[in-house]
Amino acid sequence: MTDSRGDAALHTPLCDLLGCKVPILLAGMGGVARWELAAAIANAGGYATLGMVREAPSLIAAEVAALRQATDRRFAVNLIPAATEQRLLDAQIDCCIDLDVPAFSFFWDVMPEVVARVKRAGCLVLHQVGTLAAARMAEAAGADVIIAQGVEAGGHVHGRSPAFELAEQILAQTKLPVVVSGGIATGEGLAAALAIGAAGVLCGTAFLATQEAFAHPYHKSRIVEASGEDTVLTDVFVLNWPRGAAVRVISNSVTERLNGQYLGHDPDALPRETIAWDGDQARLRYSTDSPLRTTAGDLEAMALYAGRGTGAIHDIPTAAQRLARMAAQARNLLQGMV
Repeated sequence: MTDSRGDAALHTPLCDLLGCKVPILLAGMGGVARWELAAAIANAGGYATLGMVREAPSLIAAEVAALRQATDRRFAVNLIPAATEQRLLDAQIDCCIDLDVPAFSFFWDVMPEVVARVKRAGCLVLHQVGTLAAARMAEAAGADVIIAQGVEAGGHVHGRSPAFELAEQILAQTKLPVVVSGGIATGEGLAAALAIGAAGVLCGTAFLATQEAFAHPYHKSRIVEASGEDTVLTDVFVLNWPRGAAVRVISNSVTERLNGQYLGHDPDALPRETIAWDGDQARLRYSTDSPLRTTAGDLEAMALYAGRGTGAIHDIPTAAQRLARMAAQARNLLQGMV
């Protein structure tokens, strides 16, 4: 992929821990980070995560099998315990352990019993957090890697601190590898993360806008057209998640009616109105579902997840091309600092 000097410029201990060449991690985007995108990232030298939140064990098994057919690189499966019914969560974890999935990526509330369960099975745990307190809880629970998510991130956002501010707070209090997440779409962000002592970066929006992502072409095109200022933090897309769960999305007809207000929407009080379909599966207004390749209907009114790094995304290349650009830019910047 690069010469040895170039590899050394980006190499961190996290690369050894996860078995990747460069410390660029794919976010476990639900519905979007399927095997095709995960394999592309892994084969390009990054670290892949399958986004399997609330998915059936049968789909998890099929996705893991397809990913393993496409790459021999290690990977993680992303689950969201706090947003998953307990019986389904148990079945998901059992499925992953039976399949010898090497690592889990968790997000939202830290649930020590879940972390302990997969650690007993010999799995690595990457835990994304939005606060210093949550980072401490994740480390105490046994996490191997802390992902510091800033308010700039697309999709569900747990905290309200800028990514680098939170990462520096966590780095000051832990010896675990810390990964920066939120608004990073270029090698400049990767270089900045490594410069403060972080172990790598996690990217979602940058890889959503690639050819292999399972997102609908409409969603990808909106990311290319948007700037970071076109994104808003809102809690109106909350069906399927706990009350008050904020998301960063591209502003649309739904958010514009709120005039930017964050209103503490109660999912139980919101109407159930079908606006789109994935096969025979209804997609509701105000749900957390984003438009996928298989979605048809009112895509504009769905959750169009995007982080504040959107303004740096101007095309829809392959995932390998996006990753290579990021790595090359970061490598040049870091070598220039020596």
